Amino acid sequence: MPVFLGTLTLDEQIQPEPEALLKAGAQLLAEHDHAAKIDPAHDDHHAHLLVAGDGTVTADTSEHVCDHHSHAGENGLLESKQGPHTTTPKNPLQVEGTSGIVGKRIVTNQAIVLENAAHGFVRPNILDVKLGVRLYADDAKAEKKARFDKVTEETTHKKFGFRIAGMRVWHGEGATGEHVNQEGYRVYDKNYGRLKVNNDNIEDAFRNFLFSTTAGVDEALGTEVCKKFLEDVQKIEEVMYSQESEMFSASLLFVFEGDGKALQQALEESSKQQPTSAKLVKVSSDSDDEEDVDEGPFVYAVKVIDFAHAKWTPGKGRDENSLKGISSVADILAKIAGVERQPLSS
Repeated sequence: MPVFLGTLTLDEQIQPEPEALLKAGAQLLAEHDHAAKIDPAHDDHHAHLLVAGDGTVTADTSEHVCDHHSHAGENGLLESKQGPHTTTPKNPLQVEGTSGIVGKRIVTNQAIVLENAAHGFVRPNILDVKLGVRLYADDAKAEKKARFDKVTEETTHKKFGFRIAGMRVWHGEGATGEHVNQEGYRVYDKNYGRLKVNNDNIEDAFRNFLFSTTAGVDEALGTEVCKKFLEDVQKIEEVMYSQESEMFSASLLFVFEGDGKALQQALEESSKQQPTSAKLVKVSSDSDDEEDVDEGPFVYAVKVIDFAHAKWTPGKGRDENSLKGISSVADILAKIAGVERQPLSS
């Protein structure tokens, strides 16, 4: 599952045509196979720019259902995600532009650099939490507003400011059962958060993510991961509380090691080192050097993703819409972990 990591800027002498841009991005990602291999947790996302491990770039123009009608923000940076509805179009350079029309080329010398957030984990468990009570930006069409307002009314968005958009949990080698795939993962698609999770069982949904005894993630291990998630979510909450910005339909992405033995080993190793959630790779356009930070072990990761509708709003105050969801998630994690919430310092 990819997340936004940074941008790649071409040399000023290179004509900023899509072909040159895609080739440069493909070459960069091909050097880091973990940045190219994308493994979705659910089918609530979509694909447009696809980069294979060999550096091949294609774009998906297939029609499929998703929450995003426009896949590019005001700055023209293309949001790129891979889901199960991928195809190879006749023209692999066709991408969706700011107008929302497939085939419009974005004239720019910058490209999004993607990272596979699940890289480095033996059996990554993944949870996507969609934030907000209101899920659309000011410029959304009336039809979209009505549709998303309905989603809010019918889900946990209204009370808690978030819903579970998708989830997958490893249940062990050879696991079988409803919605368990051949790799042993129980897959919870977008309908899980919309139709099965409600205000009364939302905590149970998080427990389904955190604990999997058949995979060796027992109460003790799951609780330890829960505490680490809580620490990072509270840090995100603190930052959001102190900033004047707004995001619509952004998400919190949670990843942790779903193999109980590997998780136990990673926790033991991490206790001997500087605590870390995952490896970060910094790529600078001004230098050929790469800086690898926090090699591991890989215990967990928490990231804020999906910035198609995000901006700074000086003078308008903090983003209470997203904060409600972040705070609700922190409350639930604290309850499951059996610890007190840290008060906001601001």
